Amino acid sequence: MEKSLIDPAFENITENLKVIRERVSKAALASGRGEDEVRLMAVTKTIEPARINYAISQGVDLIGENRVQEFQSKIDELDMTNCKAHLIGHLQSNKAKKIVGAVDVIQSVDTVSIAKEIAKHAVNSGITQKVLLEVNIGCEWSKFGFDISEVPERAAEIAGISGIRVKGLMCVAPICDDNKKLFDIFENMHKLYIDICNKKIDNIDMEILSMGMSGDYETAILAGANLVRVGSAIFGPRIYSDKH
Repeated sequence: MEKSLIDPAFENITENLKVIRERVSKAALASGRGEDEVRLMAVTKTIEPARINYAISQGVDLIGENRVQEFQSKIDELDMTNCKAHLIGHLQSNKAKKIVGAVDVIQSVDTVSIAKEIAKHAVNSGITQKVLLEVNIGCEWSKFGFDISEVPERAAEIAGISGIRVKGLMCVAPICDDNKKLFDIFENMHKLYIDICNKKIDNIDMEILSMGMSGDYETAILAGANLVRVGSAIFGPRIYSDKH
């Protein structure tokens, strides 16, 4: 894209990505890992295809969408040649058929029943769908996810279902102004991740620990995250319309 055609919104994306990548790298190194050991996801909820494609042209190789319908409305306009997509929002059972196989990973498996629904459609399509188990790490009644105490048992149960493969864990941390408390929350998630890794359960590859968003991704990385989901810090504040 020629410089003359780059509008201010696109220039902001370029600058924002530069800053975020520097911070991700610094946090990764501070946590004792290499800068390439933490993956940056661009969260594209409410973002139009033109800006998503521009971000992809700037090296973004992973996007995350919250809603099946919104993802479907954009996908034909996106240049996904060198980019993959994950579903990161709550998945209703009646939408499972539409998303299985359409994204690389479904991060938001929060019940055994939705895991079975995903698996059913995956088997019917002759594929294995990669998933993450969502953990309600803050024990918040308003959020989806497994209670931390039940995750090992539910992980083993879901791993036994044909058609899916568990690739790790995901969480959305509570809103918290106390950075030490937030770090402890993320660290508890990391301990759970390591605990399941050590159990060596068949059909579980604990490769992804997805935690941290625009306001807390550095703290999440310091606590052990290897995938962070960043939206507004890349694209700016979301603009909601009636269809979102």
